[in-house]
Amino acid sequence: MPQSHEHDVLIIGSGAAGLTVALNLPAHLRVAVLSKGKITSGATLWAQGGIAAVLDNEDSIEDHISDTLAAGAGLCHEDAVRFTVEHGKESIDWLVASGVDFTKDDNAQFHLTREGGHSHRRIIHAADATGYAVSSTLSQQAAGRPNIELMESRVAIDVITHRKLGMPGNRCVGAYVLNLEDNHVELFRARFVVIATGGASKAYRYTSNPDGASGDGIAIAWRAGCRAANMEFNQFHPTCLYHPHAKSFLITEAVRGEGGYLRLPDGSRFMDRFDPRGELAPRDIVARAIDHEMKRLGADYLYLDISHKPADFIRHHFPTIYEKCLEFGIDITRDPIPVVPAAHYTCGGIMTDHRSRTDVNQLYAVGEVAFTGLHGANRMASNSLLECLVYGRAAAADIARCEADVPPPPEAPDWDESQVRDSDEDVVISHNWDELRHFMWDYVGIVRTTKRLQRAKNRVDLLSREISEFYSNYRVSNDLLELRNLVTIADLIICSALQRKESRGLHYTLDYPGLLHEVKDTVLIPTTFRSKAP
Repeated sequence: MPQSHEHDVLIIGSGAAGLTVALNLPAHLRVAVLSKGKITSGATLWAQGGIAAVLDNEDSIEDHISDTLAAGAGLCHEDAVRFTVEHGKESIDWLVASGVDFTKDDNAQFHLTREGGHSHRRIIHAADATGYAVSSTLSQQAAGRPNIELMESRVAIDVITHRKLGMPGNRCVGAYVLNLEDNHVELFRARFVVIATGGASKAYRYTSNPDGASGDGIAIAWRAGCRAANMEFNQFHPTCLYHPHAKSFLITEAVRGEGGYLRLPDGSRFMDRFDPRGELAPRDIVARAIDHEMKRLGADYLYLDISHKPADFIRHHFPTIYEKCLEFGIDITRDPIPVVPAAHYTCGGIMTDHRSRTDVNQLYAVGEVAFTGLHGANRMASNSLLECLVYGRAAAADIARCEADVPPPPEAPDWDESQVRDSDEDVVISHNWDELRHFMWDYVGIVRTTKRLQRAKNRVDLLSREISEFYSNYRVSNDLLELRNLVTIADLIICSALQRKESRGLHYTLDYPGLLHEVKDTVLIPTTFRSKAP
């Protein structure tokens, strides 16, 4: 028998963004927080470096804004940058009050580190496991709130809107959700829905992200009628640990911020040939430099070396990285770390305003899933968790402000499985999955060309038709839902990349190496979207 739930607020995603919304909502609202896996299984858990905010007297709001605008290569929305930075300190104060144990220096003051693109030390952190500290603290807080229901092993299929119900208006009223524990689809009705599902880096063969980063929220909101923007800007983190048994382990940018050197196989440094800031250049420059040198030399990886620093300093600042590398026989106090770039962050996403509202009424998007205008063409290090906090609090405030005027959700039909059957061809899913991630890596990666993008477009069109047919005929599964979402994401990325006839920030194409004088976002609209490349 299909199960039905009703809440005031349904939050899809349990990372920093989703939990920030939940914990800032009024206590009288009934809230459900859904997670694909465990509540702490999202990308937040893996964030190492920290959170950027103006917390030091020698720093300033204007400097943080200026640094962010510079890293964003002309595409940041200054109003969004200012909104985020100006609300930074109060967001950190809220985390501290919530119990997050940030690292302190010898004077019992919060220790601030520096990362690429920042002109000051402004990264507050919990050693090199900030994401774990934030995620575990917020999830514990949420578990103690009687109005918040935490529900694990739930995968959203699609949101329910007035349009889907054949009703007038433009309102979101719930979602269909697959319960992975019993493989049944549940109906969730809610007055407000918040999408906080993270990014889409799983579209690429190599990624620093956890398995759940399959672009679910972007694809779901797109199908509901929301615009997507700047999907061509995929940030590739320059330094992921290269080892056959090290899955998705990130080497934080703070290693370079504390004096780590990038080296070629012969031990020589090379970053000064690409940027006067050397290892502290923004991520897009560092990733392209590493990619260039790997291709020039035919190398599978390069090295990040901090072994010239005192061993106690290294173990104290980077205990997680030290222990993880030791598991693979690498002592970072003596040995350089083999590294390779990997897909890391989706700078584009579903368009929102400063209250995290999307194009569909009562549907919000918060965190990496959203396009706020903060990151522009390249996200600056440690601004992502800040965005989750600032916009999560803004979404909660907006819901609190208007919830008295929003009526209960209407009745909705249960999920209909009468016309589908169990799949006996799961090999189709696994084959299409591998093909998609391979051609995205090969053709839509760090360096692009029009011909590569067109090849990718041809393949994604074929896959879209196959996956759509498969989805129509078989019962849904987690793998099928992720594949369906990823092929949508890949299409959005490719079409956005084909529209941008320049190289800016994270989008670098050999066919258009210069910058256009006109600076504008790439905005895709569902009602006018075409399957053929522009």
